Amino acid sequence: MTPAAPAAADAVATAGAASGRPPPLRPGDRVTVVSPAGPCSAELLEAGTAWLRKWGLDVRLAPNVLATHPTLPYLAGHDADRARDFEQAWLDPSTAGVLCARGGYGSLRMVDLVDWTAVTAHRKVFLGSSDTTVLHERFRRAGTPTWFGPMVGTRAFVEDTAARERLRRALFTGVSSYGGVGMAPGTARGIAVGGTLSLLVDPPPDGAIVLLEDVNEEPYRLDRMLTGLLRSGWFDRVAGLVLGSWVGCGDASAVLADRLGGLGVPIVADAGFGHCEGQLTVPLGVPVEIDGDTGAVTVGG
Repeated sequence: MTPAAPAAADAVATAGAASGRPPPLRPGDRVTVVSPAGPCSAELLEAGTAWLRKWGLDVRLAPNVLATHPTLPYLAGHDADRARDFEQAWLDPSTAGVLCARGGYGSLRMVDLVDWTAVTAHRKVFLGSSDTTVLHERFRRAGTPTWFGPMVGTRAFVEDTAARERLRRALFTGVSSYGGVGMAPGTARGIAVGGTLSLLVDPPPDGAIVLLEDVNEEPYRLDRMLTGLLRSGWFDRVAGLVLGSWVGCGDASAVLADRLGGLGVPIVADAGFGHCEGQLTVPLGVPVEIDGDTGAVTVGG
């Protein structure tokens, strides 16, 4: 299938930037799959990219997408190679989007090796979650909207039909709203930021709506993370919170209510994004309005 011409891809990116949402993909667009963190299963990656091709996308794989570090097997190759793959994929004028193969661990090691001035001069589609939270943060600094959702070389994409279809709709047509359960009353509007709690690095901008989720963390560990952020003043200027899934985290709801309930901002819980079955794909770096009474989240332009 013929990939979108660079000029067309640039036009789509410009439209996405103007609307305050990630630019939509179209059949024929070229996307490149990268592994900025942990090593990817060849079988899952093959199955995942087959789905992308069924969607009409022209799929390319970064040179080190299946690499494994020679002495640190939890990394998908050397830091410099992962950074170069990401940067070159993003700067390729024929590429409309860069999609992560999986998380694991490693994005924090390569993030400072990327030329972010060059990368953020272009608006394209970026998809990642979990360990790639730090990459979302860098895009957010530059005002570039991104997608937080299931990654191409994971079971969450290959085997979860609902999650995969939600990702497809997000990438091609966008997301206008989602929601959960009201946890703390009130309404607020701000830029959606955040990701996986244990991987947060940068403080949020003033007036942000912070999205949080995590997986396989004991309640006391969640307590420790949240208490540390509270003591540092990390939450002092947020306008509201949207909480996703907490699979394998025990009675996370009690910890979240105890640590976050006193902030005095609207909170929406159980919003369905993160490491859960049928996970939503949600935009970051975009304006959203939340209602802590009804649990509604509206994505605004």
